[in-house]
Amino acid sequence: MLGNLVMMALGAFRFGVNSGNYQTFRRSAEWRWEKLDRAGRAPALQFLGPNADEITLEGVIYPHFKGGLRQVELMRAQAGFGQPMMLVDSLGWVWEQWVITGVEERKSVFLPDGSPRKIEFTVRLRAYGPDGGLL
Repeated sequence: MLGNLVMMALGAFRFGVNSGNYQTFRRSAEWRWEKLDRAGRAPALQFLGPNADEITLEGVIYPHFKGGLRQVELMRAQAGFGQPMMLVDSLGWVWEQWVITGVEERKSVFLPDGSPRKIEFTVRLRAYGPDGGLL
């Protein structure tokens, strides 16, 4: 049923139709290169390997329609545990473990009691990386 659709799960938090629904998914990857100075020549670059990938999710919550006012607060609570969490999307991809590095919210369209009708959010994630040594 469409009402139960989960776009992505990060630990216990679900992004989807009935909760924080993201409209933008942005992923960035970088590779580390260290500059090594050399006498009498231009510096050389040494490849150190990949950096941690980052994902940014941006979305809108209409709290009086679905999910309530505390959804961004739940994202912050997840981040506050300081634990890596499994990230799985609705297509069946297991993205391994990720951490929340930032949560931002913007509230607007207020009711007379001060509660927002619209909450925009941005969640920044970083790949935790595999545990264990090199093979």
